[in-house]
Amino acid sequence: MTSEEPEKPGKPARRRKDLLGISALAAALLSGLAGEKLSQSIDSTGWIKAAGISLTIILLAIWAIYNAPVGLRRYRQWRAAGTARELDPLHGAAEEAEQWLVSLGSDAGGLAAVEWFQQNEPRLRELLGAEKARDENADDIARICDALEAWYLQRQDAAALLKLSEVLAAVAEACGRRELAELAAARAATAYRLMGDLETASTRLGYSNNVATHGRTAAALTTRRQVERALLHLARAEQMPAGGDRNEVVQSARERLDEARLNRPGPDLAGEVAIQINLAIVHLYQQDPESALDQLRPAAARASVAGDTSAHAHALELTGVAAWMQRSPQEAKRWWQQAEHLYAEVDEPEGRARCLQHLGSAEVVAKRLDNARAYLEQSAELRGDTAAHPILTRYLKAARESGEPPAVADEAPHRSATHWLRRKLSRWLA
Repeated sequence: MTSEEPEKPGKPARRRKDLLGISALAAALLSGLAGEKLSQSIDSTGWIKAAGISLTIILLAIWAIYNAPVGLRRYRQWRAAGTARELDPLHGAAEEAEQWLVSLGSDAGGLAAVEWFQQNEPRLRELLGAEKARDENADDIARICDALEAWYLQRQDAAALLKLSEVLAAVAEACGRRELAELAAARAATAYRLMGDLETASTRLGYSNNVATHGRTAAALTTRRQVERALLHLARAEQMPAGGDRNEVVQSARERLDEARLNRPGPDLAGEVAIQINLAIVHLYQQDPESALDQLRPAAARASVAGDTSAHAHALELTGVAAWMQRSPQEAKRWWQQAEHLYAEVDEPEGRARCLQHLGSAEVVAKRLDNARAYLEQSAELRGDTAAHPILTRYLKAARESGEPPAVADEAPHRSATHWLRRKLSRWLA
């Protein structure tokens, strides 16, 4: 290469890395030498001790001067970030909420995330209500909405989720953001599904079709819509008696999940685990526990490796359901106990309540009524309003009074909520 040739872009970067490496090595040697001289001087006397201490002080002063620019730069960055948060509280809140969203339901920081959302959810709602939607703050509002969606789904607060969808829809209209309009419609569909209003949920989901078909997030939004359609089919199946019609609806759910798996935007471990768990639920509805286990075993393993305690607990809970259907009640109870423990680790009361209901129902069947009452009363306490959970109410009445298992149309306890899936899929929209 001649002297007139421009230097390749990679060389300055490599030189900076070399200098950083040399600087780090020099700093390490300097601090080591200071420590060694200080140690030697302490054990000496007279002028040797004085010289050793003096040399140590000189070395430490050199080290401090050498690192002063780095410390000053970091201090300035910290001050600038603090000033930015003060000047733009919405942006600061969005950054913070997005960070805690990652921890929600995980084994690393899951309980801390729950505590943070409990303390900060009112502040986030107040910010959303006070901010007027503009092009420059639309993304920050959407990020806060994503975080609150995960929190409301974990708490099964459908009414709050519906209000959140209305906030996002207003932002989409004010800023002309079609992809946010579709996301708001899908979020509203989830809220209505959780409320049991499946027709309105289907209508809102249909509205989201073809709203944003070519944007950066179009693939992720399409996948989300397919998964939500599958969950709507499963919700309809839950309200139908066993038979051909229900089998057809469940098969439709399976087709939507297969499409979501094939068309999801790039590799995503959390999304793959979520889809596997929902496919397992489909197999359980089809009375095929072995096929369900084929989905649940890898889902549990992947969730464990990823540190996703919520997903891991859900996979183990459904593994217990499969064991129950295979007439292995002791094995089923072990899985439910383990799942309940994991749900407790990340403070998911609905998951714990389901596992306790499974355990209590199994104890009613086994005629161990004292144990049954203990489990079922804990489940009722976690849920608060037992009127919304008729099967729990029937088993609790049986445990307290007759001791005979109640007549339930479909006694296999595999109707597990899949609310946490929405949180995992929302990360595709980042």
